[in-house]
Amino acid sequence: MDSVGAHAYAKVLENGVQAIEEVNRLWDSGYRKEDLYVISHDRDREERIAEAADSNEVGLREEGLFGTLANMFRSRGDELRSKITSLGFSEAEADFFERELDLGKVLVVAKKTSA
Repeated sequence: MDSVGAHAYAKVLENGVQAIEEVNRLWDSGYRKEDLYVISHDRDREERIAEAADSNEVGLREEGLFGTLANMFRSRGDELRSKITSLGFSEAEADFFERELDLGKVLVVAKKTSA
């Protein structure tokens, strides 16, 4: 599924290889590293894919201090939904994406930041 909102674009992909290809496609269409995020249910996998794709993981800049600290006490599912909503998606969209991540899929998000 692709989702294009006023603030961000997201695509659910089956695996890390497809996620890296999607990041490369987004780079070719004009997005910068600061605009691209990879999210996976498995933290280690997320880190590996983000590094291989030369993209970002959602962190302090996107969630703010409170959100980042709160994630330390949340379940992984709640943490993922929080990260997704911090990128501009609705609660319903975050629920959908988190269920897809539960199935082992990878979410690539492109969010234009100010230059």
